[in-house]
Order: sequence, then C-alpha cells, then structure tokens
Amino acid sequence: MSTSRWSAVLPDFAPFRSGRDFRLLFYQGTVTYFGSFMAMIALPLQIKHLTDSPMAVGAMGAVELVPLVVFGLYGGALADAVDRRRMILLTEAGLGVLALVLLVNALLPDPLLWPLYVVAAGVSALSGLQRPALDSLMARIVPHEQLTAAAALNGLRYQFGAIAGPALAGVVVAFAGHAAAYSVTVLGFLASVLLCLRLGPAPPVKGAERPSLRGIAEGARYAWSRPVLLGTYAVDLAAMLFAFPNAIYPFLADELDAVWALGLMYAAGAVGSLVLGMTSGWMSRVRRHGLLVVFGAAVWGLAVAAAGASSGIWLVLLCLAVAGAGDMVSGLGRATIWNQTIPEELRGRLAGIEVLSYSVGPQLGQVRAGTMAGWTGTRSAFWGGGLACVAAVAVLAALLPKLISYDADTDEDALRRRAAREAEPSGAPA
Repeated sequence: MSTSRWSAVLPDFAPFRSGRDFRLLFYQGTVTYFGSFMAMIALPLQIKHLTDSPMAVGAMGAVELVPLVVFGLYGGALADAVDRRRMILLTEAGLGVLALVLLVNALLPDPLLWPLYVVAAGVSALSGLQRPALDSLMARIVPHEQLTAAAALNGLRYQFGAIAGPALAGVVVAFAGHAAAYSVTVLGFLASVLLCLRLGPAPPVKGAERPSLRGIAEGARYAWSRPVLLGTYAVDLAAMLFAFPNAIYPFLADELDAVWALGLMYAAGAVGSLVLGMTSGWMSRVRRHGLLVVFGAAVWGLAVAAAGASSGIWLVLLCLAVAGAGDMVSGLGRATIWNQTIPEELRGRLAGIEVLSYSVGPQLGQVRAGTMAGWTGTRSAFWGGGLACVAAVAVLAALLPKLISYDADTDEDALRRRAAREAEPSGAPA
C-alpha cells in the first residue's frame, strides 16, 4: 500500500508534532487513564464482594451524580476565569489523594463499604472540576484544522487505559487483591502530577469574568440557542442513559459461567474503539460530523442489545467491541463539533455542559442498569436498554435536523471560529 493510502487509514499524528503541551497532555492522560481504570474496575468489584447486590453496585452512579452536575457546571465557569493549567494540576493531585484513601481502606482487616461511596462522590466532584479545563484547553493548543485528528489521538490514549486497565485489574484483583489495584492507581496519579507541572501557563482571555451563576446561565443559553450543540448533548445523554450496562457486567459474567472473562468484558468496548481510532485517518476529511454523532450512537445501542441477546461469551465480547467502535465514531463527531464552533470566551462553560452530557449519562445509566437488572434480570437490562437507545436517537435526529445537516465548511459558527483562530497572533489565546 502506498504512503498516501496508509495516511488515509492510519491516525493523523499532526497534533502530536504541533506542540509540546499536546504531547504532555497525551502522556499525562495515558498514565492517568490506565491507573483510573484500574480503580474503576476494582471499586465496583469490591462493592460486589462486600454486598453481592447489583443495586448496591448501581448505586455508585447515584452518589456520583449530584457532585458531577454541581462541580461540572462550576468547573466550566472556573475554567473560563482562571489558569487552566493550575486547575488541572490541583484536581489531579486531589484525585491522587482519593486513590490513596481507597488503598488505605483496602488494607484494613475488614474494609468498610461507606468510604467507597464517599470516594466515588469525591472523584466525581474533582473530575467535574477538571474536565472543563482539560477539554477547553485542547481547542487553544491544537490548530483548528487538526481538531478531529487531536480528538482521535486523545481517544487512543483513553482506549489504551480502558483496555489495559480493566484487563489487568481483573487479574490483579483476583490474584493480589483490591489494594494492589489501588496501588497502581496511586502511582499513576503521581506520575501524572509530575507531567502536569511541565505544562505551560493557560491564562484566561482578557476581561474574563469571575465564576457566577449568571455566567453559567450565559453558557447554557448559548448551548440552548445552537441546535447542533444541543443535539450532540442530547444524543450522547440518551445513548448512555439507556445503553450503559457496565455496572452489571459481573452479573452477566456469572450467568455465562465466564467470571474469568470479566476483565475482557470491561475492555472489549475499548478494543473496538481502539481499532476504530487506529484506522481513523479518513475522519480528518469528514465534514458532516453530525452524521457521525447519530450513526455512532445508533450502532452503540444496537450492539449493546445484541450483547444482551447473545448466549456465548465470545459473541458478547464481539458485540461489546462493535459498541465501542460506534461510541468512538460518535465521540469524534461530538468533540470536533464542540471545538470547531464554540468561541474561546465560552469554552470552559460549554465544556462544563459537555462534561454533564457525557458523564451524567453513564452515572444514570449505571442506576438504570442496576435497577432494571434487579427487577427484570440482567439480560433484559442489556437488550431493553439497547433498543431504547436506538429509538431515542432516532427521535432526537428527527427533532433536531440541523445536527444531521451540520457541515464544517458551511456552518456559520464553525466559520466564525476558524476566522478567530486565524486572526490571533502566534502564541495568544485563540
């Protein structure tokens, strides 16, 4: 295959070559995601071990929900008003302290249940504060024409952690215990903090306002006035609410007599996303990103439904991998639209809304999956949720036609954002 043909398939590494801060965030995200996913798997497994209740596992999503909503919105306003590097550094250090709490609790002769929920709520709050700063920083340090490629590369670092973390966590917990998994998480956050210290300053734009309810409301009004943005939030929220069954993976593994494959189940979606990401070169030439959002979410729902109807563990893993690929397609479409259209002075606040759209959904999805599994069974929680996801996405696409018709070359907000980037002097906030 010629070089030009390979470039049409392989990821576009242009953002990686464009700036030091992108490389640092890439490395930082890689180690953070790996350690975080270790804890994300060990935590529900520990709750299951202590309670043997799907509702208790699903309740983890409930305790995470309110902190995520409150601190996600406030974090968005804060990201527009302070140095984003400082926000990222302090919240990353805080997450490391919470990981240390999990480790200490796991080392107790009789680990307690309530600290697991307290830490889950704390992680949710700090993540809500951090993610707007991280997400809004990307549009500043990456050239406009490389935003889709940057989203794909960021997806790869996430998928590395989502594959290696769960796969290793299942083995580590089974043979070395929960404390060993939490130890890896603590070390990951330590390395991440050291990398964050090397990031360049990211001060707010000139004349930025202090965080306030009025500022948060201004961001919400902007999002509400843009049907394309509204559609990306709504589609993602529906997909996660109805078809995010991660909390009940341990119970499906029990039903399939495949406890050995639990780590693979958690990693399967990431494998599908990774395969899609590793062949994402063609996405840099896509202009209709709204279609990517809708198509990817529909594939996600159909694949989750198929997993619930499958009788063999290998077919379930294949379905979950296809679901992950669909989620990656939808996620790249969303990230590109956000970074192509949102003005810099609103990036933090809109990133806060973005955090709600792709984080609140999974939390509610965990509650839905755990509750439905407790009432009607694990299988129906899978296939019923997947079909509901497809129906919801179809309805939203019909109600928000501007999302389907979005074109990066003709959309007014995208053209305005491109012009603003081109008008900025080199090195200034865009």
